[in-house]
Amino acid sequence: MSQARIRWTTSDLELLPDNGNRYEIVDGELFVTRAPGWKHQRVCNNICTELNLWSQQTGLGEAVTNPGIIFTDADNVIPDVVWISKERLAALLDEAEHLTGAPELVVEVLSPGEINERRDKEAKLKLYAAQGVREYWIVDPRLEQIQVCRRENATLVMVATLFTSDALTSPLLPGFSCAIARLFG
Repeated sequence: MSQARIRWTTSDLELLPDNGNRYEIVDGELFVTRAPGWKHQRVCNNICTELNLWSQQTGLGEAVTNPGIIFTDADNVIPDVVWISKERLAALLDEAEHLTGAPELVVEVLSPGEINERRDKEAKLKLYAAQGVREYWIVDPRLEQIQVCRRENATLVMVATLFTSDALTSPLLPGFSCAIARLFG
């Protein structure tokens, strides 16, 4: 006897308790995580700070932490950091100021646990590729490394794994360069 899979929707999220957990839906599957730990939050803040310092110098866009993105009724996520150009931002905000489409860059900082890693490395990778994200950084604070995935032929392909001795650059962000070690320090 097989069980029918429950397909969660954005309206279901409104019924869940406001208890400090993070609720996300990817392809109708509900993911529940606790509030991230200190190191996770510090890495997110460091990445967002570096992106915003570059953005202030160039005027090309802005980065934020933990924005809600409502792609569809069955795809509602809260990435750790996003960077979006000024041109796209105005077009993608709804009345509640949630993003309703893909920012150019999404960053997920891995939380401990196999389920969390599967969500970020598989489910969210597929979702972000399908929605048109141009670059995806998967940040591992435990190993102090960043996997960089870039859009190629309608998918996100890993193009580099960067370590603390490397610098992070991106064709999306002309002139942006940041020492990886600074993000984890």
